[in-house]
Amino acid sequence: MLRARFDREALLLGKFSAAALRHATDLSAGRPLSGVGAYDAPEEKELRGLIQRLALHGLVEYQLSRGADGPGIVAIEPQMRDYRPNFQKLDGTRPYALSRFAYLRRRGEDLVLESPLAGASFRLCDARVASALARLATPQTLAELRSAPDFPGEEFLALLVDCRFTLAIDPAKGLRASEGDDDLALWEFHDLLFHVRSTNGRHANPTGGLYAHAHRIPQPPVVRPAWPGPAIELAKIADAGDSALAAMLRRRRSERVFDDARPITLAEVARFLDGAARIVSRHRVSEGEGEGMEVAARPYPSGGASYELELYLAVDKCAGLARGFYHYDADRHALVAIGATERQLGAIIDDGQFAMGAPTRPQIMITMSARFGRVSWKYSGFAYSLVLKHVGVVMQTLYLMATEMELGACAIGVGDIDLFSRMTGLPFHVEGAVGQMAIGRAAQDSS
Repeated sequence: MLRARFDREALLLGKFSAAALRHATDLSAGRPLSGVGAYDAPEEKELRGLIQRLALHGLVEYQLSRGADGPGIVAIEPQMRDYRPNFQKLDGTRPYALSRFAYLRRRGEDLVLESPLAGASFRLCDARVASALARLATPQTLAELRSAPDFPGEEFLALLVDCRFTLAIDPAKGLRASEGDDDLALWEFHDLLFHVRSTNGRHANPTGGLYAHAHRIPQPPVVRPAWPGPAIELAKIADAGDSALAAMLRRRRSERVFDDARPITLAEVARFLDGAARIVSRHRVSEGEGEGMEVAARPYPSGGASYELELYLAVDKCAGLARGFYHYDADRHALVAIGATERQLGAIIDDGQFAMGAPTRPQIMITMSARFGRVSWKYSGFAYSLVLKHVGVVMQTLYLMATEMELGACAIGVGDIDLFSRMTGLPFHVEGAVGQMAIGRAAQDSS
């Protein structure tokens, strides 16, 4: 039985023959990507299976070199679980240019090419690659690139195109429109990077409560030190006591353990969504370039009346509602089943349990998605920041509705945007997951 150990975790890879295990030691030094053919020995076929399993967990990197034994050009580090390098066919009639989402940065002592659109990062092994990339800031034909003394080769360009670091330009459209659909054209560089790197699914960086700086920086104090000078003691000022809303705000808390013997009911889900998320009115407004823009107001505020957030329910246990994945149609006040696989459904529910550190699964996992174009069509510079503010508003609204109904709820810190994309079939930049919350019947001894 073979296991891989990384980040203090063990990954079970399966059983392999002794011959395959001997060949597996070659992976530390590297093997040609095309080194396994149709007529290879059985242990070689086993080794290819092992490499594929390692690659699914981001544990393999690929190197492009100048010849079989020549110096390296770039080391390719997969960022998505199913990434595998492909040499895209190049078009000799169209110019190529660097994507506006691609960037170079220093990581330790390495220079790394990254993009929120890419399935992999490229670690530069040759400093001349940086100048070749800089040349692609201006559209270049294949013939022009070949004539440059520092051009790393067509295989390098083909891999850049495969990872969307580089694109073929349509002169009739221009640079921005050539990059993708209208939804991608609405994104700004910093917003898309923030979306991808502050969620899971499209990068391989460690996330979560890792206490990465605890060994060198003390934790800031839980309460900010008081400012000097006289203070007005508000507690001494007479008031009329708590209102019902203030009392509910103080009662609200996160519940991570749910009572599977008494799951939440469909009637409660209907009431919960009706009170917290249903469209309450539709009307048109006239505002600048948005003259005649339609607004579909919900029970919570939204900047610019964007109301870009949608709710999706991954149901594990709910009396009266079949286990499955549903979209909440806030206009019709209806749940619409989406054909996600059982494996995907289990993954999103298990992710929620893991994020909460809970002993049992959440009864329902709510994913908040954003139709990003509703915000970025109007706002520049802070569109994604505004989306996240809206997520906070909706989370508190859901919390208060759950508190009022005596249900349990717990906000989830991070979600997998690639998993959500696979479950819905929606490109991550068109409508993507931006927040999650678990709800259900809280266990009596929950804390």
